[in-house]
Amino acid sequence: MRLGLITDTHLPGRIRSMDELGPLPGKFLSSVDIILHGGDLTSPIVLDWCEQFAPVICSTGNNDPIPDPRMDDTQILEAEGWTVGMIHSMEGQFRPVTDLQQLFPRKVDIMVSGHTHQERLEYRDGIVLVNSGSITFPHHKEVRLGTVGLLIIEPGRVTAEVFPLGETKGSPNPGIRLYLEIENGEVLKAEGPVMLATSPEAE
Repeated sequence: MRLGLITDTHLPGRIRSMDELGPLPGKFLSSVDIILHGGDLTSPIVLDWCEQFAPVICSTGNNDPIPDPRMDDTQILEAEGWTVGMIHSMEGQFRPVTDLQQLFPRKVDIMVSGHTHQERLEYRDGIVLVNSGSITFPHHKEVRLGTVGLLIIEPGRVTAEVFPLGETKGSPNPGIRLYLEIENGEVLKAEGPVMLATSPEAE
């Protein structure tokens, strides 16, 4: 299963639609089975746009005042034997994984978040943590193409990637590529500044 990760679109604003950033966002989302939006839409029209390409699940962000049945504070998705949990903000994301697990109603294997506009990928204490950054306001810069994430989930195996989607003319994309492959709890490959750590109590 292919899960497409986007977050922090903050639309409408300086632009009214993702289409104003060109064809790359739609092309990427057309390649996935389910879209996970990490929140801070500011308007449900973003979900309508996403649904052109694939079913969408969304976490409620701190800038999402309008309720929508497609949104909830925390989302749980079961896929190929993996439990994926999504929440907009994991404030204090460097806390122990045991603390972060308390943000979800049950134990998860993969934690997806947003809010920071900074891409991040970790494998800590057997848990994948991924923040795909912002697709429209990367690193809190002016509106431009930013970063997206991709989870490829198979039984016993997951590939996680965050990458710059492209570049808006005159506005360089500050995002960087992060890549991680895990099979049966073992790291097969890690590229970019991916955090790999095991706490003493988890050993």
